[in-house]
Amino acid sequence: MIRRQRLAAGVCALLAALTAGLAFPAPAAADETEQAAPKVELVLDVSGSMRTRDIDGGTRMAAAKQAFNEVLDATPEEVRLGIRTLGANYHGNDRKTGCKDTAQLYPVGPLNRTEAKTAVATLVPTGWTPIGPALLKAADDLNGGDGTRRIVLISDGEDTCQPLDPCEVAREIAAKGIGLTIDTLGLVPDAKTRDQLSCIADATGGTYTSVQHKEELVDRVGQLVDRAADPVVTPVATEGAAECAKAPSLKSGLYTDREEFGQQRWYKVDVNPGQELRASVSVADDRAVNPDYGVLLRAVTVRGREIVRGEAAGNGRTDVMSTGLRYPRPESDDENATAETVCLEVTNSFSAASGVKTTPGLPLELTVDAVDGPSKASDVASFGLGRGWWLLGALVLAGFVAGLLWGWLSRWRVAVWRTN
Repeated sequence: MIRRQRLAAGVCALLAALTAGLAFPAPAAADETEQAAPKVELVLDVSGSMRTRDIDGGTRMAAAKQAFNEVLDATPEEVRLGIRTLGANYHGNDRKTGCKDTAQLYPVGPLNRTEAKTAVATLVPTGWTPIGPALLKAADDLNGGDGTRRIVLISDGEDTCQPLDPCEVAREIAAKGIGLTIDTLGLVPDAKTRDQLSCIADATGGTYTSVQHKEELVDRVGQLVDRAADPVVTPVATEGAAECAKAPSLKSGLYTDREEFGQQRWYKVDVNPGQELRASVSVADDRAVNPDYGVLLRAVTVRGREIVRGEAAGNGRTDVMSTGLRYPRPESDDENATAETVCLEVTNSFSAASGVKTTPGLPLELTVDAVDGPSKASDVASFGLGRGWWLLGALVLAGFVAGLLWGWLSRWRVAVWRTN
């Protein structure tokens, strides 16, 4: 009887809770914000050289079609995907016409897998290789919105539409500060193709991959499409000043800028008492540079006194030079203490190789973060273990007790064995 009464009371309480939930629905959390959908455009080279049979016994075009079909099946629902071709429609020999041959095969948007696969199946290797014009059009296809934007370029040869250098096109796209990344894949590439595709990727912070087999192509394209769906921090374009007094004030976040060879760029950050400023900078040498170079990041007061610095140097070809610094500001007993303005100076010692353009400047990425510092001296213990000493002591004690028990059990078993 008692159990039945408790069961009835529980059911009544559950119904009451459900009724209250329906009558007064819980408000949405204030910090819930809908992320913009990531956009990806696959740019495929359909020039005549894609007929070549050197990928697992089949043509390069067949390998690309198979990769597209498998990637389309696995594309995350939230990704807005499009497909653009280059060299797919013009059969003639007129260079001027052939270098305009780029078209959007499937528009960037919600993916209809059947329609996209049908469009890819119709492709036949045909014409020229206008990589530069295709990249410009692809950037326009992805324009608008705040989500991740990525171009995945698949080609088996270098651009045939010079003097529009696709590497310069990629630098112009990066200079716009729209946060667009270009990843490149070379199908059985020669040295010139490899250099050109690497340059395109480096200019926008993307990656280059050389592909020899179908499985490699499928895996790599799939990884790049999936990467677009990962939550990322979108860099904010900023413009540093020539002196601290005119520098932009930055909050915690990720910023992009351009820096000329040997130029100084200044930024300002406010640090409250008890906070620690953490800053890092990366400068990409996205073109041929002379050996022996470096990057310097300094934190100074508004009066010019250096607080701390970070620096890195190199003497060979590296894609990126990075350095960072940390500045912990002490707590203040003054309740009216205000934020301290810290000036960040970024300097590079790169120099352009002969015949290399110096504009636009080198891509620069700056990360700024002001976090709460340690609240007590005990938070930082000897030898860097901090509060890990408690765990270490507990483990030692547990090991000692376990050793005693094991020794006692061993002696008891030996005694029993001798008795029997």
